[in-house]
Amino acid sequence: MGNGRHRRAPRVIVAGGGLAGLACAFDLGRAGVDVELHEASDAVGGRVRTDRRDGFLLDRGFQVFNTAYPQVRRLLPLRELRLRPFTPGVLAHTPSGTLRLTDPTRRPREAGSLLPGRALAARDLAALAGLTARDALAPAALLRRGQDRTTEAALARSGLSREAVDHVLRPFLAGVFLESDLETSARFFHLVWRSMARGTLCLPADGIGSVPRLLAARLPEGTVRTDSPVRSLTGAGILLHDGTERPAQAVVVATDAVTASRLLPGTPVPPGRTVTTYYHAAGTSPLPEPTLVVDSSLTVLNTCVLSEVSGTYAPRGTSLVSTSVLDGGPPGGEAAVRRRAADLYGADTADWQHLATYTVENALPAMRPPWPLSRRTRVAPGRYVCGDHRATGSVQGALASGSRAAREVLADLRAGPRAPHSSPR
Repeated sequence: MGNGRHRRAPRVIVAGGGLAGLACAFDLGRAGVDVELHEASDAVGGRVRTDRRDGFLLDRGFQVFNTAYPQVRRLLPLRELRLRPFTPGVLAHTPSGTLRLTDPTRRPREAGSLLPGRALAARDLAALAGLTARDALAPAALLRRGQDRTTEAALARSGLSREAVDHVLRPFLAGVFLESDLETSARFFHLVWRSMARGTLCLPADGIGSVPRLLAARLPEGTVRTDSPVRSLTGAGILLHDGTERPAQAVVVATDAVTASRLLPGTPVPPGRTVTTYYHAAGTSPLPEPTLVVDSSLTVLNTCVLSEVSGTYAPRGTSLVSTSVLDGGPPGGEAAVRRRAADLYGADTADWQHLATYTVENALPAMRPPWPLSRRTRVAPGRYVCGDHRATGSVQGALASGSRAAREVLADLRAGPRAPHSSPR
């Protein structure tokens, strides 16, 4: 990776080194196509990055890795990520106390926490078990074809009570979708729920940024060029910010939606969701287990002691706590978040050291129904656009969109210059 003298003109140029661009470049390279990827920043990953600071690993926003995503399993040798699992369940802080919900198929010894009255009412436990079984066992294609509605409507149709939704499901899913009204597409919800039931939520030992780094390392040498922002698309290829022109038969724009609309006018820009994550160092772990804590008051979305998930996230003898909130943060900022963390953990947080705050704008697209789970990437002859904003707001969605772009590019290259094309949509 890095800059250097440009080689001969590639057949395809990918603008953007996030997960979608990397997946596209990988599939094109595997098909024998000469491809060149230009990334504006100093490293690949887009929003999936990790900073190292004073011995801590700080992901740019709280992120988890799901081993059940099909594109993840296809593209990445998972052993090289040294994945560390979360507890298969959550602790929900509710008006009636803290409830523990655990997958009894993975933690049989903790099944007692699911007895009626200890977690949810018997009716809600049965409804939740039925929902999970249906989504886990149903073919993904069947879930994709289902009638779309809001996630809130889907949960109600599953027989879950308002109390179960408001106290447990809403706070948990608000952290997944980055919105608390549960207006996200139910088809997407069912696919996400299926993946959680079938896979394991983890953290890579070297941070979430190791995912795009691993994918980039699998590309042919010289494919990726960092610190190489694309100023514009030209009739023959691209124009870089340094004034260099690079010709190519096809250009794939694999950036965020706003940048894509600038490079390819007419590309839709869906509304986005924003999240802010606060990182604190604690001398003592406030929760000695790798479990996500969710807040039914929605003062915060969730909090977790990341160093309990993977000890690599913090120096020895120190704990790293991640706490996320919707949008740009609550009134009172970091101090308010720390006070709420004290309530959630039942711990003294006065001595916690504030390490960093990350606000990620447009972290996910707002996926209101009816939301198309995949969009055509070809927008003009030799011009393509991909990214999670063209599919679903997830690692799976970004990778799948990049893979689809590669398939469409390959089909057009094989068909020749008279290949059909469509306008942006």
